[in-house]
Amino acid sequence: MKLLLAGTAGPTGWPEPGCPCASCAGHPSCYRRPFELVVDGVARFPFDDVPPGYRTLADGHALEGPDGTRLLYALPAATVTPNAATLSAATATPDATTVPEATATPEAAAPATPYDIVLVDPLDRPERIGLLRRAGLVADGTQVVAVGMDHRVRSEEELSRRLALWGVRAVPDGTTLDTALAAPPAPAQPRRTLLLGGSRSGKSAEAELRLAADPYVTYVATGSRGEGDGEWAARVRAHRERRPAHWATVETTDLAGTIRAATTPLLVDGLGTWLAAVFDEYGAWDGDRAPVAARCDELVAAWRGTTQRIVAVSDEVGMGVVPATASGRAFRDELGRLNEHLADESEYVALVIAGRPMRL
Repeated sequence: MKLLLAGTAGPTGWPEPGCPCASCAGHPSCYRRPFELVVDGVARFPFDDVPPGYRTLADGHALEGPDGTRLLYALPAATVTPNAATLSAATATPDATTVPEATATPEAAAPATPYDIVLVDPLDRPERIGLLRRAGLVADGTQVVAVGMDHRVRSEEELSRRLALWGVRAVPDGTTLDTALAAPPAPAQPRRTLLLGGSRSGKSAEAELRLAADPYVTYVATGSRGEGDGEWAARVRAHRERRPAHWATVETTDLAGTIRAATTPLLVDGLGTWLAAVFDEYGAWDGDRAPVAARCDELVAAWRGTTQRIVAVSDEVGMGVVPATASGRAFRDELGRLNEHLADESEYVALVIAGRPMRL
């Protein structure tokens, strides 16, 4: 099966005609044309009428060729209708019953036949890529190709960065894809990632983006739920609603134990709230801080020995004013040391400023 992608952008192309945004202004006219797909020169999407030897699947959003190879166009979520549920959980809404349970483990996944090529809009809920992998519809040999691209991303460079994280590739308009060719290997991802930043810097969103297309992720929440604090509860709720619905969540301050026992990638958010909880646990704000240092050493040792991917978010404390209290200075110093020690044991460290990661 050969696929001609005559256009790879969204319905209005990229740049969008007449749009003054920075993304559109940064690309020449017709940089990417609206999505257009022709299979083997005889079948055009939408697959309303296919020639003999071809068979439509999943309510017409997938196609099987005479040689048995299969193509899936995972429609953007906004275009999916209820009778398209057979596509998989990846094209359903976040609260659909077809979404796998967040408590499921990789071993519990039901077997499925993977597609040879999957076309997906990566800017529309990238967690759908993870759901396709979770459902077994995308495997290591599947070619996952981005379509529907437009000014939702600020530049081609940023698009490429995200696609590399998600194991997806972009191709120019006019590219012909061949199912007989093996999928190119996905770029290797760092096992340990530390993201630093100030308040509202976008560090949590960047952490979530880095793991968005993974089939199994455990979100490790280290802060309180905000009982009695409406403003903090609203922050927690916003984080929860932004996360993929199929991710598992663990609320704990036993970070070292959680890392040692992990069987899926972890996202830890964040180290500052964890350290504050540890200070509270030992009454260390005005007392003996040796137990806090020991817990930090235990965490660094677990981080060094992890066998799973882990992304952790922490506050960068070295750019603010000197705290006015001794306890505030003690917290700053301990978190600064923890950040430094974890950074020494990390393959990737970045400072996030205004939503943009700057590798250190």
